Parts: sequence; C-alpha cells; structure tokens
Amino acid sequence: MKKIILATTSPYRQEAFRSIGIEFEAIGSDVDEKFEGRPNSPQELVQELAKQKAEAVAKKCKEGVIIGFDSVGWFNGEILEKPKSRQEAFDRLKSLSGNKFSFHTGVCLIDKEKSIINKAVVTTEAFMRNYSDKEIEKYLNQTEKYKTHAHGFDPLENYSAVFINTISGSYNNILRGIPTEHIIEMLQEIGVEIE
Repeated sequence: MKKIILATTSPYRQEAFRSIGIEFEAIGSDVDEKFEGRPNSPQELVQELAKQKAEAVAKKCKEGVIIGFDSVGWFNGEILEKPKSRQEAFDRLKSLSGNKFSFHTGVCLIDKEKSIINKAVVTTEAFMRNYSDKEIEKYLNQTEKYKTHAHGFDPLENYSAVFINTISGSYNNILRGIPTEHIIEMLQEIGVEIE
C-alpha cells in the first residue's frame, strides 16, 4: 500500500486512522487558518483549508498520499470554531441545546506519484437534546476538551457524550472529526488499495 501521510497533529484524527488499521505518518501543516479573504461559506472554508494543509505537507514529502482535513460547525448562520474560553464554550452549548447544527469537514487527498488531487466536503447534522445549564457546567468541570472541538464539546467522552440526541450523516465525522468511510472511498477512487 502507498504511504499515507496525514496533514494533521490532531490526536483524534490520528486515533481514528489507527482504529481502522491504516498505517500512516502525521505531519503538521502550520497553515494559518485565519487567512485574509476567508470564505464565509462553511463548505468553501473547510475545502480551502483542507487543500492548503494537504499542499503545505505535500511540499515536504517526496512520495505518498497526503490527506488534509479541516472542520467547522455551522449554527444560526455562523461558523463555529473551537471556543477560546470556558465562557464561550458554555454560551455555545447553551445555544445548541434543543437545536440542530451542521458539522462540515473538508478532505483533500494529494497523490504525489500520480499528481492526482481528490477533494470532498462531508456534512453531518447533529440534533441536540434539551440539556440544562447544570449539565453544561458538569461537562465543563470535567475537562477542557471543549477547546479541541469546533462544536465546543467532545461527543465521545465525559458528560458531553449525552448531549447529542441523533445524527444524520457520517457518524465518524461528528464524533472524530474525520469521515473515515468517505476517506476510504476517496483513496480507492485514486487507486490506493486498502490492505
């Protein structure tokens, strides 16, 4: 199998790849996510950032398939990015309670050998249950993982694991920030055999 290089330092994305048994190397891209002229559309933004990250890492590599990612939430006409403070996380979770939000992940694959680029945006909708301020506080008192998730909470661990009622779309996208089932298909589309 061709060498797979993830353009990420995210432990969640790396763990997602480990869990499906695909060997990889991870290299950070050092891309400035707050670049001038950022698109306002969440789909366009994640696609552009995933492409920039994959291209930045591809410049450092002689061979392999480089995979870049970026994810944001979308709620009430606003892009949701990682909260910068506990208060911002609290306010975000309070506004999401009982509502639906979208989670978009851009993926860009670059095959260095074949000079092939394959891009996609995967959208998942999460329907949140009605939870109380006390439940939000319980979660925020357990961890600071809200700083590592675009939607402001970790859907796999701690008390926040009970915030989502149902999901429409890629389960892995919202839980791990990486739509692994779509990435496998994208790899196969460019001729990468999964062993």
